[in-house]
Amino acid sequence: MALVVDNADVITMDAVTGSEPVTRSIRIEDGVITEIGATVTVNDGDTVLDGRDRLVTPGLVNAHTHSWEALYKGRYDNLPLELWMLYSYPILGVDPLPEDVVRLRSLLFAIESLESGVTTIVDDVLETPGQSASQLAAVFDAYEQTGIRANVSGHVINRPFIDTLPFVTQWLPDDIVRDVRGQATVTAEEYLDYSRTAFAAHDRSAGGRLRYMLAPSAPQRCTPDLLAGATALAVEYDAECHVHVLETRTQAVTAQVDYGRTFVEYLRDIDALSPNTTFAHGIWLTDSDIDIVAEHGVCVSHNPLSNLKLGSGLAPWRTYHDKGVTLGLGTDGCSSSDTPRLLEVAKSAALVHKITDPDPETWPKVGEVLAAATTGGARSARLGETVGSLEVGKRADFLVYDLTTLAFTPRSRLDHQWVYSENGGSLEYVYVDGRCVVDHGRITTVDRDGILRELREAMPRIAEWQNKLDELNGVLHEPFARMYRESLTHPVPVNRWAG
Repeated sequence: MALVVDNADVITMDAVTGSEPVTRSIRIEDGVITEIGATVTVNDGDTVLDGRDRLVTPGLVNAHTHSWEALYKGRYDNLPLELWMLYSYPILGVDPLPEDVVRLRSLLFAIESLESGVTTIVDDVLETPGQSASQLAAVFDAYEQTGIRANVSGHVINRPFIDTLPFVTQWLPDDIVRDVRGQATVTAEEYLDYSRTAFAAHDRSAGGRLRYMLAPSAPQRCTPDLLAGATALAVEYDAECHVHVLETRTQAVTAQVDYGRTFVEYLRDIDALSPNTTFAHGIWLTDSDIDIVAEHGVCVSHNPLSNLKLGSGLAPWRTYHDKGVTLGLGTDGCSSSDTPRLLEVAKSAALVHKITDPDPETWPKVGEVLAAATTGGARSARLGETVGSLEVGKRADFLVYDLTTLAFTPRSRLDHQWVYSENGGSLEYVYVDGRCVVDHGRITTVDRDGILRELREAMPRIAEWQNKLDELNGVLHEPFARMYRESLTHPVPVNRWAG
């Protein structure tokens, strides 16, 4: 039997109506939208959802996040990225997380994502000190249980972390330099073999909801053969290749000092750019870099909340749009933004760029922000033909909001209120593949209370583990802080603290 949403206010995000609300009915069969229009077929036995006083939208797409950080929510503040990584991704003394903790962490992240209207996540899963096949399987298993749609990565760093930053080794004790450089790293071929195995085991699992993606961490953190090989393998499997590029001013300095060019130029020169590539962050790019991005069809995930908290700068929103670059929106991880709630990111993206240029013609438009939160994120995830808009033939990932709530009272421009007014309290239902996975704020697919109880019981030992790592890695704080201050004295081609 089919599901019919009857006579609702609908934001389709399609090429015709875009973010403009229209009155529509929608018919869904076997998880696919089969009709959408003023009227649709209703047969005996169909389930009909009355659309009166309801807003129906596409599910939100979180185009860049890290579920590892779900265990670090609210833990750190006032740290620039390079110092923050010492604690959120410690390089000294960390043992692999057991699969049961990985499973709990992933379930927690999926639950909060779904209950806030995020139906698709691009989860750049970084396990420290490295990702095992069983850890990766635990993430996929958790996401299969919850019903979320996800791209899940094998995130990889194959250069010693202290060698990915400028200046810092001169201020580190010799024994720590030896320790970090002595840590095992994978070769490019080992990572590509791991990824081929992961594709065979997990890609397009759960009826196509779950996909594996390549994730070479960043140009400075991976060898050129790994970067180029991951790019080629992503194209071979029609998968996303997710790379952190020029997130901070320090990284712009690293590019100039260690590579003699920008990182975008470097990636172009080693054949590590393609339409399958997504840059996470993409802040400290020059105008010519953005030309290269546009020429190669690269997408960019914009993460303003994380960038603001870490003081990283602001991506050049209007320049990207003017040059035709597809933008998605991402929360980044729960240690750098403290939330997987994409509507918070959408509101910050709509607002923060209004103070970077006095010309209101350059400010983000609500339709652009909503496109980044839906269709743009879907395209960056290689899912543009599958989700992101409400159209015949696409999977039925959609949200139903109650329009009688305070957030939508008085009822005005619904697209504006979705971005600026709604805080999640109006969300009534969340559907993925035509299946109701959230009903009045509660996930329906897993035992929410049991999972949270299990996590609460585990948190004392997790917190003890985190505290020990903080203390152990704190020895690196002052050398890294000195490196950060030294980087501020070096010129870079652009000023992206102004966006």
